[in-house]
Amino acid sequence: MAKAHKRRPPGEPVKTRPLSPPPEGSAVIPVSGAVINRRAAERLRSGHLWVYVSDVVSITPREANAAHPQALLPVADARGILLGTALYSPSSQIALRMVSPHAIDDAEWLELLSQRLHRAIVQRKSLLDEDNDACRLCFSEADQLPGLVADKYAGLIILQLLTKGLDSDAVREACVRVLRDEVSPAAILERPDPRIRELEGLANPPAAPLWPPAHQQGLATTQFRLNGLDFHYDANAGQKTGAFLDQRMNYAAAREWARKLAPDGRVLDVFCYQGGFALHLAQVCRAVTGVDASRASLEVAERNLANNRDRLAAEVDWLEADAFELLRDWSDAGKVFDAIVLDPPAFAKTRRAVEGALRGYKELNLRALRMLRPGGLLITCSCSHHVEWSDLEAAVASAAADASRRVRLLERRGAAPDHPVVLNLPETEYLKCLVLEVD
Repeated sequence: MAKAHKRRPPGEPVKTRPLSPPPEGSAVIPVSGAVINRRAAERLRSGHLWVYVSDVVSITPREANAAHPQALLPVADARGILLGTALYSPSSQIALRMVSPHAIDDAEWLELLSQRLHRAIVQRKSLLDEDNDACRLCFSEADQLPGLVADKYAGLIILQLLTKGLDSDAVREACVRVLRDEVSPAAILERPDPRIRELEGLANPPAAPLWPPAHQQGLATTQFRLNGLDFHYDANAGQKTGAFLDQRMNYAAAREWARKLAPDGRVLDVFCYQGGFALHLAQVCRAVTGVDASRASLEVAERNLANNRDRLAAEVDWLEADAFELLRDWSDAGKVFDAIVLDPPAFAKTRRAVEGALRGYKELNLRALRMLRPGGLLITCSCSHHVEWSDLEAAVASAAADASRRVRLLERRGAAPDHPVVLNLPETEYLKCLVLEVD
């Protein structure tokens, strides 16, 4: 039985030791590199890309410099057999992210990065048209570029480098070169994720645009289009990279289902953020109320409403409120809606948080089910990859039982195609959307 390795406390360096002699004739790692246990090696051989710090046996860096750790490390199993090359994150719980099944150097990695980013963009160009000028151009591990995210909002590109191994001028220059060649943007900005930056030990990114040069005028705000509707974008505000592009096709599906089940109806959009679902539903319904706890988000939603007023059939109003409190009060008071959308933030950012998250999902759906008229439409979402389909469906089923309602599944939906799911990487399937008819 393999010996279990204790989890390393965050920030404590991995202990190093000489590598064991490999079997004769096998591919071996050089003097510097990482050795991982059998569990992690089997996961990599099955197609996964991550090695957790608890699965690292030893690391022998090329240069013992904590301020400038080696970005690329060859990775081997406990027998010394080479498994490939990984980006190294010395302070993250995900210590290694594989980028090649071969031994590669920095120059080869930059060339590989450029090729993969080029391919990712080419694969998404068919998603862009006159009604849609925004999409995710690169989705991290799903495009074999762990930690690299690039989103297009009309002429503005937002780049995120979310792993320590990507934090270099050479990587930024390679990304800018490919993005300029493929999409000719007006500006490219780098936007950090504060939580990831802390976990990865990343410095603040450059404040100036990556493109154009500082002496030229760039832009930080723009207006982009999804499904024929116009949305305001500010690179210095909002969540994620600023908007939720992953829901684009679910917005359109919600509109079509509401056209069938709640035409000329009253709609409630809970956790409405900047109005994505609400404004799509306002094209086919009579009255829409969007609820969010963020005043800043609702101010953008109001601006988006003004941009699209001539394309909307409904009266739309926004309400700043705590969703749980509001749904409890309104369901107790007997309010009734023809359609309700629940699109909460990620309740479970770790596996340990799943149990509490499911209680939250059940409570939200219970209150919503009590407010829907017979034959009404419920669209309920989860963006927590730790919450599986079966978990979400069980929470909704339990809520339906408590509310004495019968729900009929119309559709299971995920993220838009620019956020692809890779079967060997279950973490890429995070967004789940259930479309339900409620009897």
